Amino acid sequence: MTASAHDYPTSGRVEYVLECMQKHDGKYEYLYKCACVIDRIAAALTYDEYVEMSTALRNRTMAGERGALFRDPPSVRQAAGKYKAIEADASKACHVAPR
Repeated sequence: MTASAHDYPTSGRVEYVLECMQKHDGKYEYLYKCACVIDRIAAALTYDEYVEMSTALRNRTMAGERGALFRDPPSVRQAAGKYKAIEADASKACHVAPR
């Protein structure tokens, strides 16, 4: 069996689902909804793209010089915006309310 470009490590998928569930008060119903979201993200992005884009989005509010690496370069802002749109579309399709 060969690995697909969109294979995500199990730990990466679990981390996403746990963070997503935590945002929704740890409700069990979000286990499947959040798993659906990461599956849709995985269909759209390679794991490396996912890590790069989600990191850009997560860290763009970081203060100071380190945060400037995620706020200032147009390519990083574009990556964060693209990820945010992909995640929003996936969340909507999987019935996960934004938080």
